[in-house]
Amino acid sequence: MTGSRARSLGRTSTWFDCHRYLFSADVRVADLACGLGRHAIAAAGCGARVIGVDRSLERLWGAQAHGADAAVSVSWIRADLERIPFADGAFDVVMVFNYLNRDRMPAIERLIRPGGFLLYETFWTQQRSFGWGPESPRHLLEPGEILRLTPSLAVEAAREIVEVIGDRSSARAGGLYKRVQ
Repeated sequence: MTGSRARSLGRTSTWFDCHRYLFSADVRVADLACGLGRHAIAAAGCGARVIGVDRSLERLWGAQAHGADAAVSVSWIRADLERIPFADGAFDVVMVFNYLNRDRMPAIERLIRPGGFLLYETFWTQQRSFGWGPESPRHLLEPGEILRLTPSLAVEAAREIVEVIGDRSSARAGGLYKRVQ
């Protein structure tokens, strides 16, 4: 069972892989809208102290099983990101993958301690041309929007990219932001 469950978790994002250096011992990390926990588990595998948050109890059960298979410790919390249950400045790194709610960005930004980072990636509008994934403008970043998404944070790195992984293309926008104050 361990092997089949580990394969079903999927690979981490190449944007995560580029910034894996952020995750080490004693780094406090929140993975918001974590789903089955692939990024939370990978960060914990680097030694970080990780909390994975999702509103789906079913996904969190799956994440917990995957974390156990990977022999890492992650705290899993069921919460809706409409009401983020953490204090301002609680985390060194906040990760968000494949989730976009522009109205919640100020609350997400406040979770990051001064000097900490937001690692963010989601789909952008070109994704529609591939026939899968989100189609609503509410769930797709506009070209260049990744640079303006978090006005109170400094942009450290950003990209808009079409990636082909296996036989599937996806259009992604990613940002690494730093809280300077």
